Amino acid sequence: MFTDMVGYTALGQRNESLSLALVEEQRKLVRPILTRHNGREIKTMGDAFLVEFPNALDAVRCAYDIQRATREFNISLPQEKRVHLKVGLHLGDVVESKGDISGDAVNVASRIEPLAEDGGVCLTRQVYDHVSNKFELPLTTLGAKVLKNVTEPVEVFKVVMPWEQTTTVERPTFATNRIAILPFRNMSPDPNDEYFAEGITEEIISTVSGISGIEVISRTSVMGYKGTTKRIEEIGRELMVGSVLEGSLRKAGNRIRVSTQLVEVARDKHLWAQNYDRNLDDVFEVQSDIAKQVADALRVKILSEELERIDRKPTENIDAYTLYLKGRQIWNRRGMDDMKKAAACFEQSVEKDPDFALGYAGQADCFLLLAGNWREDIEHNLEKARMLVAKALELDPALAEAHATRGLILQWYDVKLREADEEFRKSVELKPSYATAHQWYASLLLDFGRFEDAFLEIKRAIELDPLSEPIMSNYANYFHFTRENEKWLAAANRLIEAHPEQSWGYIHRTWAEAWLGRPDEARQDLETYIRLSKDDRSRPGLEALLEALLGNERRARELIAIAYQRADVPSLEALWNVFGLLGDKEGFFTWVDFAIKRRAITAGSLRYDPCLDNVRGDSRFKNLLRQFNLEE
Repeated sequence: MFTDMVGYTALGQRNESLSLALVEEQRKLVRPILTRHNGREIKTMGDAFLVEFPNALDAVRCAYDIQRATREFNISLPQEKRVHLKVGLHLGDVVESKGDISGDAVNVASRIEPLAEDGGVCLTRQVYDHVSNKFELPLTTLGAKVLKNVTEPVEVFKVVMPWEQTTTVERPTFATNRIAILPFRNMSPDPNDEYFAEGITEEIISTVSGISGIEVISRTSVMGYKGTTKRIEEIGRELMVGSVLEGSLRKAGNRIRVSTQLVEVARDKHLWAQNYDRNLDDVFEVQSDIAKQVADALRVKILSEELERIDRKPTENIDAYTLYLKGRQIWNRRGMDDMKKAAACFEQSVEKDPDFALGYAGQADCFLLLAGNWREDIEHNLEKARMLVAKALELDPALAEAHATRGLILQWYDVKLREADEEFRKSVELKPSYATAHQWYASLLLDFGRFEDAFLEIKRAIELDPLSEPIMSNYANYFHFTRENEKWLAAANRLIEAHPEQSWGYIHRTWAEAWLGRPDEARQDLETYIRLSKDDRSRPGLEALLEALLGNERRARELIAIAYQRADVPSLEALWNVFGLLGDKEGFFTWVDFAIKRRAITAGSLRYDPCLDNVRGDSRFKNLLRQFNLEE
C-alpha cells in the first residue's frame, strides 16, 4: 500500500508549518488503523506511507477504513485544515533488506496511487482477483493503464465508496407530481419571524400532502435546503423529484407578502408563479390557493373531500395559529428541553382557541417523545399524550397525524397491535404522503412478522423523506431483524453519510460490524456514538452488549457488574439483550421484565431479534410473547 496527501507539495510552499502539522495529524489518524488491519508500516516518505499486509483483503479493508476515518475527521474542520489522501494497492513479491522492501511490486503500487481520486482507493487486477467476492463495497474497472517504468499495461480498479454511490448513480427523470416544497425564505424586517416562514412552509407541505394525486417530500428532508445556493436541477436529483416549489414570505405588522413559483426540474421551466399581498388573517386562504394552483399546474384533480379539507381553516384565531407554528419549529429540534418549550406553545395555542385540533395533537407529540425518546416520567407523560390525542381526534376525526400518534401509543405502550394497525392504515389513507405514518406502520408490520409488507412501508417512507434520520435508522434496523448484516452495514454507512454529526448511524454500524466479526471497527464506532449522543450513562450496558456479541463473556459480565453499580437506567435497559446473547436464561427473564416495565422493548424485538436466539427455546418465552398478544 502507498498513501499520499493530495496537494502536499503546493501546501508546503505556501505554508510550511501548516503542512507539517497536517502530516502529523495524518500519521496519528492512519497508524491505529494500520494496526487494526495487520498492516506493517515499512516507512514514511514525507507525507506518504509504504505499508505491507499479510493478505489482500486486510489491505483493501484498511484502505477503505483510512478513507472513511479521514472523511469523518474532516467533517468539523475548515477546508485548509482537512486531510486529503489517495491510496494505491498492488499484490506481488518483494525483496526485504534491512527493514525496507523493494522490487517491481513496490514500484507498481507507487504508480497506482496517483490514479486514485481525492479520498479514493485504486487497486490492480491482482488485488481484485483476491477480494472481488469477499469485500463489501463495489469495485469498478478503470481499464488498462500504462504506468511509468512498467512494461505491460496494468488493469486498475477503484473502490466505489458508500458516499460516492449516492452521488454517482444516474437517476431517472421523476414524474412532475412528485414534488419538493423548499423552505420559504424569511424576508421580514424582524428576523424573529423566521418561525413564521418555517411554519408556512410546513403547513403548505401538509396541505398539498392532502391531495392524493401528489407525492410531497416531507419536511425533514427539505429543511436541509434552507438558504441553499444549489440549483433546482441538483435539488431535484438529490430528492428524486420532478417539481420544486420555492418561495419567500415577508411579514410586517398585520400584512404578509408571499411570493412563490413552481418549477419543472427536467426542463427547468416555470409551471406557475404567483404573488400574494394579504392581511395576516388571510394566511389560510393563501395556503389553500397555493395547494390548488400547484394541483392545477401539475394537472392533478382534487377530490371533493380533499377540496373540503383544503378549504377548511384549522382555527379562526390567528394568534393560536402563530403559537402553533412557533411550537412546531421548536418541536422539530427534538431535544428534551425543546419538547417542553414546544408543549408550552401548543398549550397557549389551545388557550387562545379551545377547539384547535392541531394544538392538541402538537402537545400529544411532545409528551409522547418525552416518554419514549427521553424516558422522562413515562406513565404520566403517556397518559397526557393519550388524553390529548383523543381530544384532537374528537375535534377533527380526519387528522392523519393524530391517528398515527394514537397508533404508536397502541403499539408500543398499550400492546394492542390490531387496533394500532387500524390507526396506521387510517393515517396513510387520509394522508398518503405522511412519511412518519409509513415509518411507524413498518415497525408494526415487523411485530407481526410481515417482512415484505414492512419493507414496502419503510421503503415508501424513505421515498417520501429520503434524508430523515429516524426513517433511515428504521430502514437500517429492518436488516437487523431479517439478519442481512451486510445490507445493515451498507444502510448504516448511508445514514452516516447523510448525518455525519449525528449518533444513530454509528450505533447501527457498531452492531452490524460486531455481527460481521469486526471488533476493532465496532469498538471505535461505539466510542463515536457515545461521544456524539453525549450519553455516557449508557456506556456500561452498551459495552457489555458489544462484548457479548463478540463472544467475550468474561468481559461482558464485568461490564454488567459496573452497570449494576452505577444503576443508571439507560445502561440497565440494555441488559436483557446481553443476557439473551450469553444464553443466561435466569438473567434474561429478570431483565426483560425490567425492560417491559420501563417500556423499553417492542414485540418485534422479542420475536425476531437474533440476540435472543439462545433463550427462545425456554418454556417461559411463550408466556412472554402472550404479554405482547403474540403467538409463537
